[in-house]
Amino acid sequence: MSAVNSHPRSSWSKIRAAFAVTGVIVLFGTAVVAPFAMPGGETDAEALAFETRINQEFVPNEFPEDDIIYPEIETVELPDPAEVERQKREAEAAAAAEKAAKEASSSQATAPARYTGGGAPAEWMAAAGIAESDWGYVDYIASRESGWNPNATNASSGACGVIQANPCSKVPGNGYDPVDNLRWANGYAVGRYGSWAQAYDFWTTNHWW
Repeated sequence: MSAVNSHPRSSWSKIRAAFAVTGVIVLFGTAVVAPFAMPGGETDAEALAFETRINQEFVPNEFPEDDIIYPEIETVELPDPAEVERQKREAEAAAAAEKAAKEASSSQATAPARYTGGGAPAEWMAAAGIAESDWGYVDYIASRESGWNPNATNASSGACGVIQANPCSKVPGNGYDPVDNLRWANGYAVGRYGSWAQAYDFWTTNHWW
């Protein structure tokens, strides 16, 4: 009787072993494919764009004025009597932005040196000591703050660099150096929000941080 039942048990043991090995391979494969965290809901196209972006070699703009960022002015539907006042504020903001851009261009001698080195965001983040698991969060913020342009300068506030430090002088070293800027940003993200993931959550809610 035992000889009759031994074969089915042996077959079932082999099947269970095969499933166990498959499970281990799947888990290991997941760890290899996803070495660092990214904000949820990414498609394959978004993941490919992320990889391309963080490995894109930086090429500085020829003219410093091309690095000036003009913040969007929010428009709100107002009653007709307030329309004139709204237009006045917009004109004043535009004039201030133009003045700041001219001042930024004329003060290149005293301003921190623009970044002319090469490198890519992935290299800068690694050099700044940012964990790979946070690169997706950093990319999300930096892409929206500066488009990963180390020389980006806000025309209104004077904020500078890939993470738009305001004022630029708060960055130890050179605010336009991407590694210095990211090293400062790493301390800011962890010190103020607890982690890059929490900084990302705050940014997506408030569009600033």
